[in-house]
Amino acid sequence: MKTLIQKIYLEEQNSFACRTYRTPQFETNWHKHEECELILITQGHGTALIGDFVGDYKKGDVFFLASNLPHWFRKSDQKMIGSAIVVHFLKDFWGDSFLHLPEMKKILQFLEGENNGLLLRQSLQKNIAVKIDEIEKATGVQRIQLLLDSLQQMSLSRQYKVITKAFDTDSDHKENSAIEKIFTFSFKHFLNPITLTEVAAIADMSIPTFCRFFKRNIKKSYFDFLKELRIGHACKLLRENNDPIIDICYTSGYNSWAHFSKQFKNVKEMTPNQYRKQFKAVDE
Repeated sequence: MKTLIQKIYLEEQNSFACRTYRTPQFETNWHKHEECELILITQGHGTALIGDFVGDYKKGDVFFLASNLPHWFRKSDQKMIGSAIVVHFLKDFWGDSFLHLPEMKKILQFLEGENNGLLLRQSLQKNIAVKIDEIEKATGVQRIQLLLDSLQQMSLSRQYKVITKAFDTDSDHKENSAIEKIFTFSFKHFLNPITLTEVAAIADMSIPTFCRFFKRNIKKSYFDFLKELRIGHACKLLRENNDPIIDICYTSGYNSWAHFSKQFKNVKEMTPNQYRKQFKAVDE
């Protein structure tokens, strides 16, 4: 298993990194790094695991991830091409004194706030997507100006969804290997019944030890994590085809409509039918 800590390569002529990661470089398992991250998905779709967040990602999505926030963008099909433009920067790469200038107050608050995982929305998403593309092509001081402008826009906007808040983990290499084994098993089998006995065995732990381990590292119970995987799969089906919702219930790992409907509303704060309608309305 790969280590949890990822080393970001930095060219000698640049103070922060911006490059396209395309399959197979796109496939980086559960990891974190000291740098903050702005990521624009340019190809592919699947499930984003960011701190304690489990949800979809698709082409055009823009995420902001704070320093040391563990994450994994996992494609829905391993044969699919995944690609993203990723900006990696240290909070103080321009010097601590610069960040504490009065004019930088909003940006400093944004970078040091507890909202350490964001999914950008609406015009903010579109504007920052353009900036990220421009940063990759820019050279010299223009790169810094574009990043500074991006941070300024995000610090003044509320057009984002907070997907994880005040998340922190100190997992070591051994714990990270166990997490990856659990994730890999879960993605392979989440549409089938899974028992704690099975998944604890994958992690080579007793059931009580596994439950404590998972809750400490992912900040939720294993069955809550499994619920979000299944509901995420259901959302994809609701968006992409016109199958009856009852059929989607059964093909998303549920054998009870009442249970599916309750869990869907718990995760998405709306019914499956309401979820489908909001996407149909956009397409019409």
